[in-house]
Amino acid sequence: MVFSDKIESKIFTLDDLLKRIEFWRRLGDKIVFTNGCFDILHPGHIHLLAACNDFGSRLIVGLNADASVKRLKGNTRPINDQHSRSTLLAATQFVDGVIIFNEETPEKLINAIKPDVLVKGGDWKKSEIVGSSFVEGYGGEVRTVPFLNGYSTTNIIERSKK
Repeated sequence: MVFSDKIESKIFTLDDLLKRIEFWRRLGDKIVFTNGCFDILHPGHIHLLAACNDFGSRLIVGLNADASVKRLKGNTRPINDQHSRSTLLAATQFVDGVIIFNEETPEKLINAIKPDVLVKGGDWKKSEIVGSSFVEGYGGEVRTVPFLNGYSTTNIIERSKK
């Protein structure tokens, strides 16, 4: 298998992802889910992904589609298109699956995937995390990961303008 094929095989449609998750669960794997824009991948993102990896066996990343990022962040974003962002995420050793979603929140994905662990960055209060009550309702965990100070896509963009 060519390396690029290995990367592409980690980017899923919902139907294919649900089949893969079912297979992983039969193996006894613990499914972790996080989401975000991941516009310019930086050490803060890697810190989050590595921490997510510590919480379970398989990490699924819900990636905001280009239109969703634009709605959330403004007309100048995303910097990198969804294909580039999903490829970079899939290329990391931490990520087992990437799925792109168009909505502003990953609520539908979380409801479909039913992760064992739902994770967000430390800027989110547990009560603000979309899907937290749903996940806890069936016995899943909701975790936050402290920020790695000094890293954010917004800061990178601002520094590049100087």
